[in-house]
Amino acid sequence: MKQLHCLCVALVLFTLTSTVAFAQSSTTVSGSVTNNKTKEALSAVSVTIKGGTAGTFTDDKGNFKFTTTQKPPFTLIISSVGYAPKEVAFDGSTVSVGLETNFVLGEEVVVAASRVPERILESPVSIERISSANIRQSPATNYYDIVGNLKGVDVTTSSLTFKTISTRGFNSSGNLRLNQIMDGMDNQAPGLNFAVGSIIGLTELDVDNVELLAGASSALYGPGGMNGTLLINSKNPFKYQGLSFQIKTGVNHIDGKQRDPAAFNDWNVRWAQKISEKWAFKIGASFTQATDWVGNDKRNFQTAAGGDRTTGQVIAGDRSDPAYDGVNVYGDETNFSAFPAGLNTFKTFAQNAVAPLFPGPYQPALANIIASIPATQNVSRTGYDEKDVISPLTVNVKLTGALHYKITDNLEASIAANYGIGNTVYTGLGRYSLKNFRIGQYKFELKSKNWYVRAYTTQEDAGDSYNASAATQYFNEKVKPSSVWFGQYTQAYLTNRLGGASDAMAHAAARAVADAGRPTGNLLDNPIFNQVISTPISKGGGLFVDKTSLYMYEGQYNLTDALGLAKSGTEFLVGGNYKEYRLNSEGTLFADTAGKIKIAETGVYGQLSQKVFNDVLKLTVSGRYDKNENFAGRFTPRASAVIKVAENQNIRVSYQQAYRFPSTQNQWIKLNVGAATLLGGLPQLRNYVFGSAPVYDVRTNAPATFGEFKPETATSYEIGYKGLIGKKLLLDVYGYTASYDNFIGGTNVYQIVGGAAKVYQVSTNSTGKVTTRGYGVSLDYLLPQNFTIGANFYSDEISDIPTGFVTFFNTPKYRTNITFGNTGFGPDKRLGFSLVYRWQDSFYYEGTFGAGDLPSVITFDGQISYKFPATKSILKIGATNMFNRYYTNGFGNAQIGGLYYASFAFNVF
Repeated sequence: MKQLHCLCVALVLFTLTSTVAFAQSSTTVSGSVTNNKTKEALSAVSVTIKGGTAGTFTDDKGNFKFTTTQKPPFTLIISSVGYAPKEVAFDGSTVSVGLETNFVLGEEVVVAASRVPERILESPVSIERISSANIRQSPATNYYDIVGNLKGVDVTTSSLTFKTISTRGFNSSGNLRLNQIMDGMDNQAPGLNFAVGSIIGLTELDVDNVELLAGASSALYGPGGMNGTLLINSKNPFKYQGLSFQIKTGVNHIDGKQRDPAAFNDWNVRWAQKISEKWAFKIGASFTQATDWVGNDKRNFQTAAGGDRTTGQVIAGDRSDPAYDGVNVYGDETNFSAFPAGLNTFKTFAQNAVAPLFPGPYQPALANIIASIPATQNVSRTGYDEKDVISPLTVNVKLTGALHYKITDNLEASIAANYGIGNTVYTGLGRYSLKNFRIGQYKFELKSKNWYVRAYTTQEDAGDSYNASAATQYFNEKVKPSSVWFGQYTQAYLTNRLGGASDAMAHAAARAVADAGRPTGNLLDNPIFNQVISTPISKGGGLFVDKTSLYMYEGQYNLTDALGLAKSGTEFLVGGNYKEYRLNSEGTLFADTAGKIKIAETGVYGQLSQKVFNDVLKLTVSGRYDKNENFAGRFTPRASAVIKVAENQNIRVSYQQAYRFPSTQNQWIKLNVGAATLLGGLPQLRNYVFGSAPVYDVRTNAPATFGEFKPETATSYEIGYKGLIGKKLLLDVYGYTASYDNFIGGTNVYQIVGGAAKVYQVSTNSTGKVTTRGYGVSLDYLLPQNFTIGANFYSDEISDIPTGFVTFFNTPKYRTNITFGNTGFGPDKRLGFSLVYRWQDSFYYEGTFGAGDLPSVITFDGQISYKFPATKSILKIGATNMFNRYYTNGFGNAQIGGLYYASFAFNVF
C-alpha cells in the first residue's frame, strides 16, 4: 500500500505540472453525437483528430469535449460499433453529428488471439467474442453464463454461482487447463487453484467484452493455457461514463422438489466520471443472493481399492444396503477399511472382535452365521444429505474501483481494485462449502498504444470454508466413535441373527441400534457440527485455512512502430513476466507448518508477423520460455498462417505447443480428506512425509515407485475458415487434433502405520499419452427487420487411451446451441427478445469426487425486453432452463432447475 501511495502522489504532482504546461496553448473541441434516425444521444462514441492521437468519447448524454494543441481547421473522425464512421470538418465551433446505423457481422476487433488488435475475421486461431450488447440481449442471469453458449465451450456447474468453463475436453470443476484473465489479472485462486469465475472481479455493468481463445495458448499466455484462454475486459471510465444500475429479481425451486420456492436477487451499480481531460474514475458494486441448487444424487457409489473414488462406480442399491454410500450423502464414506489389518472387514471384525463377547453356548450358531457372511460384505456409517450439511444461502458481494490518469494522449496510468466475498459450493475431492470466501485483486498499470507494464497482487482468504464430506465424517466420530458404532452394530446384527431374523432384517435392526441418539435434521444448527467445521483439518476438523497470495509483474512492447516495420507489413512484439506464489494455509492445505512457502516463476515471449503477397498471406511465429523454480524450463512455440482467399474470406492454419506446470496444490498439498491424504508430488515433500518406511501401490500391493515430476504438455494442429458472405452470413468452421503427454494426476499408495494402512493420493505424471480431435461449425445470419438467427455444432473426442488410464476428459461427443432473437421491433423498435436452445449428448464423467454416466441435457432459455430510449433503460422478463428440467453436468454436482426473473437496467446503452 505504501508503494501505491507513492505512485498516487507522483501522479498528482505530474498532473499539476503537465496541466500548467498544457494550458498555455490549447484548442477546445466539443459537440454531441446522436442516432441520425431516432435522434437519441449516443454514448461511448469515439471522437478523434484524423492523423493524430488526441480525442475522447461521448458521455452518457452523447456529449463530448476535449482539448488539443493542434489549431483548427482539422478533421474529426466519429466512429462507433454498429454505425457508419463519419468525418467532420472542425473550424472551432461546436459540432453536432448524426450517425447512420450500419451493423455488419464480423466487424469486431479482438486482441486475445495475437495480443494485438485485429479483425476477428483475420484471427490466426479460433476465437469467440461477447460484447456488452450481447450481454444485454442474452437470456442469462449472469454475464459469465453467456460463455456457455459459445461454440466449443463446455460448462461444469458446481452450484448456482460456481461454474467452470472448458474448451476441447478435459472439463471439470476447477479447470486448470484454461487461463482466465480479468483486466490483465489471472483470475485463479492461487491456493485453491481454480478460476473463481464471476465470484470476484467485474460486475455485469462494467464488462466491455469477453474474448475466448479456444485451444492451446501457452505460447502467448504462459502456463495453464493448455486448452484455451478467456479474457474479460472492463469498461474504461473515459469512454463509458455516468451512473448505471440494474435490479434483477426472480425465483427458483418453483416446484418445491429440492427446496421451497425462493427469491433470487442480483443488484448492480456502476458510476464512472471523467473529472477532467486527464482524470477519470469508476466505482461499482453488485450483490447477489439466492437459495442454491443442491446435490441430491442418492445413487449408491462403490469406491475402488484404497479409497479411490475416481475409478469407483455407481452400483445398484439404496439406503437398505448395509454398505450404502450415496453420491451426495456424506459421512457414509467411513467403513471397516479404517480398522487395523485383521479387523478391516465386517466378517473378520464380527469373528475376531465381537463374537468372542457372546457366551459359549452361542458360539456354534455364531460360527455358522459368520460363515454365511460374504467376505465382500461391507458396512458403512449412516450419512447425511447435502441439504443438511451445507447452507442453502448463496451470497456474493463484489466491489470494484479504478482511477485513471492520462499522462499524455498515448499514455494512461491506472490503479484498480476488485474485491469479492460470498458463499458458494465447489466440487473437488469432496463437496466444499466456500463460506465467507474472499479474494481481492489490486493492480497498477501504465498503458500506451504500443506497450504496457503492470503489477498486481491476488490476496485469497478461504474464510470459514470447509470440506462437507470430511466434516461429516469427523462429526460422526465426535457423536459416536467408529470403534463404538461398529461394535454396537455388529453385536446387534449377530444378536438379531441368533434370534432368527433374516440378514436384511438384522442389518436394519443393527443400524437402528448403532444410530440411537444420532442427531438428525439440519446439522448447521448442531453445536458439535459447528465446532467441527470451525476446527482446522490439521486438528481433526473440516475447516481449511488458506491465505495464499500471488504477486505478478509483467510487461509487453510492440516494437513495430519503434523499428519502422509497419511499412513492410511486419509486426514484432516482446514481453515477459515474473510471478511469486506465497502459500499460507497454516498446515491445513499445504505442508507449510514451518511458515509460508514461496514459488517463483519467470517467463519471456516474442512474436513476429509478416504480411506477404499484397496482404494475401499473413505468417506469424511465437515463442515463449518459462521457468518454475521447482521444474526445468519449458519452451513453447506457435506458428500460424492466415490466407485471404477473397474479401472477408480467410483460411487459417496453426501449430501450437502448450504446457502447464503442476499447480501449487500439485506441488505442496498435504491434506487429510478422511479416506486418504492428498500429497504433492515434489520429491522433497514425499521424502519428508514417507521417510524411510516402505510405501505400496494400493492396486498391486507392490512397492510404489515415483518417476520425475514434471509439467504436462500438449501439441495441437488446427485448420479453420471464417468468412462473411453477403454481409449477412458469418460462417466459422474449424478442425483440430492434439496429443497430450505427462498428464498430472494422482497415484494411490499406502503405508502401514500403527498396524493399519494409511492411504495417500500422491500427485504424479501418468506415463500414458492420449490423442484428442474435434471440429466445430457456427453460423450467424442477419434476417430482415432486425431478426437474427445463429447456430453452432461441435464435437470433441479422445482416443489412444492406455488401459486403466483415467483422462478426466469429461466431454460429450456432440453439442449444439441455437439462438433466435430480435434487437428491435414493434412501435419505435423498442421490443426485443432472445431464445436459446442447448443440447449436449450423454457421456461418462470422471472426477476426483466420483465417476459415472450423465444423461443428455436439453435446455431452453428466453427473455423479452422493452427499451426506454430517453433514459437508455431496458426492462426484461426471462428464464433459464424455462421448462425446469433438472440436469447435472458434472458427477456429484448440483442439480440445476429453472430460474425465472425480471430486471430493470438504467443507462446501459
